[in-house]
Amino acid sequence: MFHLPPERQPVIIAARRSAIGRAGGMFAGLDIEDIAAPVLSAVLRDAGIAPDRIDDVILGNAAGPGGNVARLSLLQAGWPDTVPGLTVDRQCGSGLQAVIQACHMIAAGAGQTYLAGGVESQSRAPLRRLPATKHLPDHSYARARFAPNAIGDPDMGLAAENVAAHYAISRARQDSFALQSQSRAAAAQAAAAFAGEIVPINAQTIDECIRADMTAARLARLRPAFRPGGTVTVGNACPLNDGAAALVVTSASRARALGHTRALAFIDAATAGVDPNLLGIGPVAATRKLLGNRPDLSLDSLTHLEFNEAFAAQVLACLDQLGLPDTLPNPQGGAIALGHPFGASGAILVTRLFSQLIRQPAPGNALAMAMIGIGGGQGLTAAFAPIALSSFG
Repeated sequence: MFHLPPERQPVIIAARRSAIGRAGGMFAGLDIEDIAAPVLSAVLRDAGIAPDRIDDVILGNAAGPGGNVARLSLLQAGWPDTVPGLTVDRQCGSGLQAVIQACHMIAAGAGQTYLAGGVESQSRAPLRRLPATKHLPDHSYARARFAPNAIGDPDMGLAAENVAAHYAISRARQDSFALQSQSRAAAAQAAAAFAGEIVPINAQTIDECIRADMTAARLARLRPAFRPGGTVTVGNACPLNDGAAALVVTSASRARALGHTRALAFIDAATAGVDPNLLGIGPVAATRKLLGNRPDLSLDSLTHLEFNEAFAAQVLACLDQLGLPDTLPNPQGGAIALGHPFGASGAILVTRLFSQLIRQPAPGNALAMAMIGIGGGQGLTAAFAPIALSSFG
């Protein structure tokens, strides 16, 4: 499974996130860098690394405010101005892309230690507006285009309806999956399962959108939110959110030198494109591509799966196509309950895997994957496994 020498084997040795706030909620008064900076500082403390030893900070961001949010955030954290920053945008996959990019840099021998993750503030996401001139009419939009109009560029909710109809995912099944997410998240929150990963920001340590009081009857009463007669509602879809996550990526040999004994090792990743009108099905293509590239990996061996729950319909369609049970992903709840801060969500998936496999005891033969669908018709899947660092040279 691991084919690289210890000085080139990427591992994650620390992972933290903020609590996830509702758009217009507990983090609405904060600029985006004020959400990211405390998380960056906390994860470095966990790793036992000084900021000036970081080769680069790579953060995902999708909805704005533009510019280099990674550099802005590390400077807000008070780090030396010698530390560079890079912001990546693969829409909802941005945070996971940042983690993968850092892992690839370690595998290539381009550096020794990276901080990777993502941040989003839907509360502060700007409305894009191009004022009218004598040459151009006024043009305003709430989001960037995912695909040319001639191909089809549906909003996310309409795309979820397309997936539900195309793959025959019923309203009842979507609501059942949404209730599973809420129930699991509420139980995990009550058991303090998130305490080790959440960094207090403005004294906030509780994910704002979890509904411990959610019931099947309440979900059933909700009306379709995006299409008359449809099946996608605000109850079986994710909310809009603010939040951040960050992870420290280094080599197995450097992790050992720093005194770490266990880590989450990166195995491989793949991204793939699909029809933008069925954009939620992207993880199927990405996962099949990954398995095709790595015949030593098999879904039969998959023990842990964090799958971004933008919409229940999308998750269920992907699970069906991959032959995976509805009960496998997100054992402590997913984005329907926790929230989906776009640019951070992929990094939150890996942070959740780190908690399940490294903060808590995990079997040595565990195989984990993070999967996310992406606006515009893309999917991203990454594979990880827990390792004892003594097993590397």
